[in-house]
Amino acid sequence: MLASARSGDWLSIERISVYPRIMLAIIASAMLAWIALSDGLIDLNGKPIGTDFSNVYAAGVLTLKGQPEAAYDPALQHAAERAVFDGQDVPFYGWHYPPLFLFVAAALSFLSYGWALLAWMAITIPAYLAAIRAIIPQPGTLVVALAFPAVFINLGHGQNGFLTAALLGGSLVLLDRRPLIAGILIGLLAYKPQFGVLIPLVLAVTGRWQVFGAAAVTVITASAASYAVFGIEVWHAFFESTKFTRNVVLESGGTGWQKIQSIFAATRMWGANIQVAYAAQIILGSSIAVSLIWLWRSLAAFPLKAAALAIGSLLATPYVLDYDLVVLAIAIAFLTAHGLEKGFRNYEISILFAAWVMPLFARTVAGAIHLPLGLLVLVAVYGLILQRAVSDASTSSPGEYRHAGA
Repeated sequence: MLASARSGDWLSIERISVYPRIMLAIIASAMLAWIALSDGLIDLNGKPIGTDFSNVYAAGVLTLKGQPEAAYDPALQHAAERAVFDGQDVPFYGWHYPPLFLFVAAALSFLSYGWALLAWMAITIPAYLAAIRAIIPQPGTLVVALAFPAVFINLGHGQNGFLTAALLGGSLVLLDRRPLIAGILIGLLAYKPQFGVLIPLVLAVTGRWQVFGAAAVTVITASAASYAVFGIEVWHAFFESTKFTRNVVLESGGTGWQKIQSIFAATRMWGANIQVAYAAQIILGSSIAVSLIWLWRSLAAFPLKAAALAIGSLLATPYVLDYDLVVLAIAIAFLTAHGLEKGFRNYEISILFAAWVMPLFARTVAGAIHLPLGLLVLVAVYGLILQRAVSDASTSSPGEYRHAGA
C-alpha cells in the first residue's frame, strides 16, 4: 500500500475517468434533491437557496433603490434580505465587499432571485472551467474540474469562488503572453482584497511592471467609477463595516471556525487568544512571502511558480472560507500540468488527489474533532511545490525551466 501511494500507480487513467463522474453524479443528485425538497426559495433548514448569494442580491436591490451604503449596515442589509424572501425570517448574510462589486450586485438584481442565481452560476462556472482548460488542455479535464468538491460547496453557497479562480487562473495563464489583459484580471480581483496581498509583491520582484501597472489602473478606474456612481458615502460605509467584519465575523468566529481555512481560525478554534492567532498568521504569511520571492526569482518551472502563488494567496489571508478553495483547483491544475510534462515524483500524485478531495471533508473534520484539515493540506501542497522546485533545480541544466518573459 505504501509503495502504491509513493508511486501513485493506484490512480490509473481508468480511475481518473470514473471517480470524478461518480462524484459528479452523487453530489449533483443530492443537490437536485435538496432543491426539490425546498419550499420555493427556502430549503429545509430555513435558509435561502444559494445562502450567501442572498447578500449579493439584497445589496443589488438596495443599490438600485439609491441606497448602496445601506448594504454595509447589518440591520438594513438583513431587512433587505428578508424582503427578498417576502419577509421570511432568513439568516443574516453580511455584505463585506468593496463598493466596486456593487456594480455586479446591481446588474444581477434586475432579474428575479432565482434567475439571478442561475445567471451568476451560468457566467462564472464556464469562466472557471475555461481557466482550468487553458492550463491542462487534455481530454477529461473539464469533468475532473467540475467534479472538484469545492465546486459543490461554492454552488451551495451561491458564492464567487468560480470568479476568483477564473481571474487568478486566467491572469497566470496570460501573465507573459498578454500582460495587459493579465493585469486587468488581477485588478478585477480587488473585489476580494484579502487575496491581493502577495500578487503585487510577486509582480514587483519579477519586474512585471506592465502587468503591475495594468492592475493598478484597473483598481483605480473601478474604484473611481464606484465613487462617481455611488458617492463617497458608500466608501465611508464600507470602511466602517470592516470593523464589524473583523470583530464579529473573523475574530469572534461568527462564520464558524470550521468554515474558515486559515491558521488564524485554527489557532482560535484551539482556544488561542486573538493576539496569538494574528501572530501565527503573520509568521505564516511572512514565510509564504519570502519563499515566493525566492521561487519566482529562481529558474523553477512556471507552473510551480503559478501553483505556489495560488496556494500562497489562500494561506496568507486569515479570512479564507471553504468555498474559496475553488482556487485550489488552479494550483492542482498547474502541478498536474508540470507532472505530465516532467514526470511525477514520489507521493506527488497521492498528495494531489488528497488535495482534490479535501474540500469534501474539511469543514466536517474541523467541526467534529478540531483538526484543520484544509489548512494542513494547503501547507502540505505548498511544501510539495517548494520541494519539487529544489529537486528540479538539482537535476536540471541551467535555464531548462525558465518561462518565457521571466
